[in-house]
Amino acid sequence: MAYHHGDLRRVLLEATAAAIQEHGVAALSLRDLARRAGVSHAAPAHHFGDKAGLLTAFAAAGFEELATALAGDDFLEMGVAYVRFALSRPAHFEVMFRPDLYHADDPALLAARAKSSEALYGEDTDKTAGQAGWSIAHGFATLWLSGAFPGRDQDPLDLARALFRQLNPGYSQ
Repeated sequence: MAYHHGDLRRVLLEATAAAIQEHGVAALSLRDLARRAGVSHAAPAHHFGDKAGLLTAFAAAGFEELATALAGDDFLEMGVAYVRFALSRPAHFEVMFRPDLYHADDPALLAARAKSSEALYGEDTDKTAGQAGWSIAHGFATLWLSGAFPGRDQDPLDLARALFRQLNPGYSQ
């Protein structure tokens, strides 16, 4: 994925996802990202400052994508959408919920996180139902991604949907 002219920031964030999926977040280095993008080793630092700055932008992008994925008002399907996001963007999912990896007080990150929370909770001021649903969907996605969930011969989205229905037997869609 050599960078030629255009959006280096986007190329570096895509390289970040690939690097994390290949070797994990602990092995991520700005120098490796520069090599992957075909730019000087100083280019990632110019855009992000340091590894934490890069991961801050990466997590913010993930929260933005999650907010988009959660659009809708069907509670069960939002849970499935959450799992779909986690399975399709595992590197983002790994970083987003690890504030020890990034600048958790970054304004762009806070805005993106708030946007995904708003999508998850909607107008619910109590937030209890949303927190319960999030906990269940997040737990399922985490267990699935780690390989610890049984029934891996099934489609994970169908399985998630079936499990979520067990928690809401009156759901008819």
